[in-house]
Amino acid sequence: MGWQGRQSWRCGGLRWPEGADGPVLGWLGSPARASALGYGKELGFRAEGERHCVGARGNACPTAAVVSARSTGARCPECARLDRAHSVAADTIADDPRTYRVYLAWFGPGMVKAGITAEERGAARLREQGAVVFSWLGRGPLMAARRTEELLRSALGVPDRIPYARKRAVRAALPGAAERVAEVEGLYGRAAALEAPGAGWPQSLERLPFDPVDHTGLFGLDGPVEVAWAVTALVDGGVVGGRLVAAAGPDLHLAAPGGVVVLDTRLMTGWDLVGADPRAGVSVPVADIGGGGIQDGLF
Repeated sequence: MGWQGRQSWRCGGLRWPEGADGPVLGWLGSPARASALGYGKELGFRAEGERHCVGARGNACPTAAVVSARSTGARCPECARLDRAHSVAADTIADDPRTYRVYLAWFGPGMVKAGITAEERGAARLREQGAVVFSWLGRGPLMAARRTEELLRSALGVPDRIPYARKRAVRAALPGAAERVAEVEGLYGRAAALEAPGAGWPQSLERLPFDPVDHTGLFGLDGPVEVAWAVTALVDGGVVGGRLVAAAGPDLHLAAPGGVVVLDTRLMTGWDLVGADPRAGVSVPVADIGGGGIQDGLF
């Protein structure tokens, strides 16, 4: 693990590489490094110093700015602006020559969204969002994919974003595989009907067959994961330790002495981390997501 030992490592965030058995933590630096995470393994780290901006588009922040401990972006205003300006999500890149795919992603009962991702990225974007089930809808040029995405939102009434808090809230009681797939299949059928002449489906977008992918096993969610707490920020000297029982999107689910804690790894990016006793528990600010307020730590 990258943070083992007394040497500090600056966290670059959680990734879901294509073909990997699970997530990996990235570490900033030259060369960049990554640590594979495995379910059942104990993890422990301590944050040191201040949290710094992670830069934009692979470039370091020119001022190494200090950023808020509670921000999930880990960027200063200038780097955030530069990163957003080159993002497909910002809808500012009309001449991107790459092929894009349109998808339907399911996160829990009644929570389905439509989106697009570059075909070269495979399903990494779906894993990064924590999609429990997804299916491709079509592939084609960026603008055709974007128009289809907007059509689906309007015609099917599905959003382009679902808050992570809502996704976390349903993971402990996901329905069976058949029910998960059925909701996506129903929306896929309605989306396919929009391909009729005059219905608005762009001609340059190739429709792909329904082929659901279920991530419950990959995420470690094929058994109940009752989450008691959610980390709200790291602090200088604060420790997070526990046994990894599941992961989805940016979230790690850690079994700690006070219950299962969910750690949004976007809160880790930009911090220097050193190894700590995995059995030390959690001594950073957490929220009781079972219905009760915020405290300074579990202990």
